[in-house]
Amino acid sequence: MSGVLVTGGTGNTGKTLVRELRNAGVPARRASRNPAAADPDAVRFDWNDPTTYGPALDGTDRIFLLPPVESVDPLPLVEPFLRQAQRAGIQRLVMLGSAIVLPNAPSAVELAAQVQAQPGGVVLRASGFMQNFLRPHPLAERIHRLSEIRTAAGDGKLGWVDARDVAASAAALLADLGVRARSDYLITGPHAMSYPQAAQIITTQTGRQVRVERIAEEEQAAAHRASGMPTEFAAALAAVERGIKEGREDQVSTAVLELTGRPPRAFAEFVSDHAGEWTQ
Repeated sequence: MSGVLVTGGTGNTGKTLVRELRNAGVPARRASRNPAAADPDAVRFDWNDPTTYGPALDGTDRIFLLPPVESVDPLPLVEPFLRQAQRAGIQRLVMLGSAIVLPNAPSAVELAAQVQAQPGGVVLRASGFMQNFLRPHPLAERIHRLSEIRTAAGDGKLGWVDARDVAASAAALLADLGVRARSDYLITGPHAMSYPQAAQIITTQTGRQVRVERIAEEEQAAAHRASGMPTEFAAALAAVERGIKEGREDQVSTAVLELTGRPPRAFAEFVSDHAGEWTQ
């Protein structure tokens, strides 16, 4: 049986992608470290355990690839999996990458290149996820507890995108092998937005007064570490906000419309869909 292996199948993008594919009649295997016993098509997959690669790949001809999270250098873990996927005859490989390259992440470009060198290899470079404003993300937890966003990004803008639109874009590429695809897509929302603008939209639509506290990059790194992030990753993530502040991430694309036939959701629509998150 051919179908799609969805790594990170229990995450925001993966679980939506699995649902999209199955609704389209495409077999989708949900891969995660702790597969649900109730899902007959769930399979154990652990980047740190290569013995899980073969059983996960068995019988599939397409892959949605989510590299290890909270790592500034995922290539050493992903590279052996890519070699095994190639031997298995995978025909399309769609990797969820990032529009933002983490500082001190030397293998990010090489990883993308290796994916694109695979048969049917495509990289989706997604911008910041709107789902970061939902719990349990630390950003959302602070809004919920203190009605506050702490940021070192100033008034810099980012092309925030809804994970549902990322999943729909991936589904369009994975559901039909006949779809002609480029090797790279920048996936964003319809417009770029700063944290102060996000706070204003939440305030206007929900009545919850959300304020913005501007902090230094070093303070943000400390906050990330306090939330449990590895030290190196926390520093790199905080440094991303410097790039946002300097305008380096202020970019939008029409890729979601191109791939799915409909425009991406705006942040105001996202807030409306999840209004209970801020009114509780």
